[in-house]
Amino acid sequence: MNELELIQRLCRHLPLNASTVVGPGDDCAVLDLGLADRRILFKTDAVVEGVHFTAETDPRLAGRKALARCLSDIAAMAGTPTHAVITLGLPPDCDLDRVDNLYAGLGDCARQHKVGVVGGETTASPGSLWVSTAMLGWVQSDRCVLRSGAHPGDALFVSGELGGSLASGRHLSFAPRLEEARWLAEAFDVHAMIDLSDGLAGDLRHLLKASGVGAELLAHAVPVSPAARAAARQGGRNALAAALTDGEDYELLFAVSAADAVALTDRWKSRFPGTKLSCIGRVMSETTVTLRDAQGRRTLPLHGYVHFQEP
Repeated sequence: MNELELIQRLCRHLPLNASTVVGPGDDCAVLDLGLADRRILFKTDAVVEGVHFTAETDPRLAGRKALARCLSDIAAMAGTPTHAVITLGLPPDCDLDRVDNLYAGLGDCARQHKVGVVGGETTASPGSLWVSTAMLGWVQSDRCVLRSGAHPGDALFVSGELGGSLASGRHLSFAPRLEEARWLAEAFDVHAMIDLSDGLAGDLRHLLKASGVGAELLAHAVPVSPAARAAARQGGRNALAAALTDGEDYELLFAVSAADAVALTDRWKSRFPGTKLSCIGRVMSETTVTLRDAQGRRTLPLHGYVHFQEP
């Protein structure tokens, strides 16, 4: 049983209530708490030593990542983060200086994004160190972007460059695309959006499944990072495959009307000159994902990272 199947199994009998606009299955829950012009976003995420960072990782960067992963999910809904609570699991032999530094990195990230860390919990962990973050945010009611709105014919865009995040350390230092996402939702009709945590090949499928559509990717248009190219040269791996599957990129993948593609590209260059934007393909009515390259068009054989997937 993989992660998505487990989530569906666990949530199938859980209750929602009248204030729930969007429940399990998107980047954040969306709640209507009676505010006239905005919706509340609610998200939780965790980082675990041995999975998301190692014992040798700078604890400040591990703490930063614990908060920034939730920030990236808030960005995927075009939202603004406001508050967080932190649950910390400590093994018996944990160095308290390491914990102090972890919280220093977490706090620096929170201050940078004006997030109030308003509480939490500590617990003994018989295994490794872990940190769970629950975050609140908000989004204007008419600008909340879900995964489920992509239409056939839409252009697919991705910010930044993909692949090699673990090799380069970018998975610890990435910049959540909060400003970019809010600008997109204000300036254009963004039909669907998701942040890339499990790899383009996997997260694209999440967006497409939610929207009931498929896609054609253009191999030459996928923005492969220099780190992915370097790692591919050293390990004999295909760099495009790394960009599609490595994960932990924390970039934005989104769909907009093809009629907006040129204007979006031009305005993005002016607004965010330091961040690459690539049109990587189009949404199709057939519910499959294909890749077009020099050899033609074929079903995309690759998938992103899947928790609990059997080898």
